[in-house]
Amino acid sequence: MPAPFTSELAASLAEDVLDRLQRYVRIDTEADPANADHRPSSPGQFDLGRLLVTELQALGLSDAAMNEQAYVFATLPGDGPTVGFMAHLDTSPDVSGEGIEPILHRDYDGGTITLPKGAVLDPATMPILAEHVGHDIVTGSGDTLLGADDKAGMAAIMAAVAHLAAHPELPRTNLRIAFTPDEEIGRGGFDFDVEGFGVRCAYTLDGDDVGEIQAETFAAKAATIVVHGVDIHPGSATGKMVNALRVAGRILAALPAEQAPETTADREGFIHPVGVTGSAGRAEISLILRDFDDDLLDRHVETVREVAVRVTALTAGARVEVGFSDQYPNMRRFLEPHPEIVASADEAIRQEGLEPIHGAIRGGTDGSILSSRGLPTPNLFAGMREIHSAREWVSVQDMAAAAAVVVRLAGVWAGRD
Repeated sequence: MPAPFTSELAASLAEDVLDRLQRYVRIDTEADPANADHRPSSPGQFDLGRLLVTELQALGLSDAAMNEQAYVFATLPGDGPTVGFMAHLDTSPDVSGEGIEPILHRDYDGGTITLPKGAVLDPATMPILAEHVGHDIVTGSGDTLLGADDKAGMAAIMAAVAHLAAHPELPRTNLRIAFTPDEEIGRGGFDFDVEGFGVRCAYTLDGDDVGEIQAETFAAKAATIVVHGVDIHPGSATGKMVNALRVAGRILAALPAEQAPETTADREGFIHPVGVTGSAGRAEISLILRDFDDDLLDRHVETVREVAVRVTALTAGARVEVGFSDQYPNMRRFLEPHPEIVASADEAIRQEGLEPIHGAIRGGTDGSILSSRGLPTPNLFAGMREIHSAREWVSVQDMAAAAAVVVRLAGVWAGRD
């Protein structure tokens, strides 16, 4: 039996949300880390941005436009404070976003879903999938992302805007819409025109669990360890060569295993090596450090520094340099002075018949940077699952619930000063 929708409003939005998702994911917007200093990092983000501008203008949002960096902005006038809704154009570079073919699995029966190109969705190992019996599930073909991160959020926002534009009798505050490039490589929030957006607050739709609002993220730093050795022809290396790659391997082995992503959960932070490059003469290790608490994040910094220096000192002739840089802050401290932002979302979620879930993101969003830049921006659910993998999927019912919450949240803010 098909799963019920969370409300009649959600049911009325479902087909529009589905149609939009299927249209958007076919445009390859995979972010390019090698081009991270350019905005956007990949040309497909322009393609999707142009489509969104056309659709927004067709809905009556006459000021819809995209700038030279692929940021899309539009306004749906209303009565009340100006509030923003946002999603990101790009998809993760972890798995290909080229040639995505969405597949709709109507009235999911609870069994294993084997995709044509090989990926398998097994409810035995995906408990959340087992909870979606009766839902209409959308996947890719099994060799690409689906792109629901964040095109599910995008589709939900667009369907909500279309509904509000078609029903001017509904209460709504003044709405600003933004679609941003390069969130997946951590750059979208830095070039965003906060002042020009002109909102009291904003909400990204970039989460998973239905009913969730996230007002806290990891705080994040990047680390680089550069090991300098002594290179020489291996035929005459005896007693002379100092192999930087071997030293780098020993540094990696000495990092605390109990502080790795695969051994931590919930509110525990981690130290995560993400790349090693080099040669016998020079090796470079790239790491990311994460924690919800700034003091604990600083401890991770000291751990990395101590391990790198101590291990390198055991090899005569080796030398090490360790550097750190900030990536994004925990948005919590920027949102706490504005409790009405989360309270409004809670009210809208309850109006949709759901109980709000207050979660912390083991990661970051554009909202992390935007909140630190003076635009308080928590994150709402959009329903995407198994993101950054060929097993990515999303429920139509969950996306429709997200779209309905946007409609209701526009009404909640209309009643505020």
